[in-house]
Amino acid sequence: MQVSVHKNDLPAEFLNGLDSVAVDTETMGLCPNRDRLCVAQFSSGNGECHLIQFYNYTDASNIKKLLADRRILKIFHYARFDVMMFYKYLGTMTENVYCTKIASKLTRTYAQKHSLMELCRDLLRIEISKEQTCTDWGKEQLSEQQKEYAACDVLHLHKLKQVLDALLERENRTCLAIKCFDFLKARVMLDLMVGERYDIFSHES
Repeated sequence: MQVSVHKNDLPAEFLNGLDSVAVDTETMGLCPNRDRLCVAQFSSGNGECHLIQFYNYTDASNIKKLLADRRILKIFHYARFDVMMFYKYLGTMTENVYCTKIASKLTRTYAQKHSLMELCRDLLRIEISKEQTCTDWGKEQLSEQQKEYAACDVLHLHKLKQVLDALLERENRTCLAIKCFDFLKARVMLDLMVGERYDIFSHES
């Protein structure tokens, strides 16, 4: 596993010839209006991770270009949150999204948990640690443990997608998954407008 750390933006050459990329974010918390976007990590599926620490969001031109490019598939786990944070802080809506958590909930209906750790354990027989989840991602010098944790959040997403694609096809739910992925942009706008817990489709007033 190789981790490269950058400030504010991806190197332009990372985008060359790219057709899919695994993406994740690290923030100060889970409230988009309070907790800022601190880190984003990207992997093309080759065992390398590019980790970006944000100090100035206006300098992230290559990341914005990548997120908006419809030709490049962006693979997330729980895309709803990451796409929202990118839109909130970079002002760019992510196009062409795949979410392993949605795919898991559509296929692994036998399971009660759909975290990245559970998916890696169940589908890939890989154990990953989540010990660094609740740490300070806004500090200037990230620890080696934080870097390793951030990298693990993207290094397995391409393989998970392959397994989940096969399960979606087996269960005849590929088309439904695509519709869910496409709806994420609207869901993000609703989350920012009325909050994550408000269900606009609920019968309750």
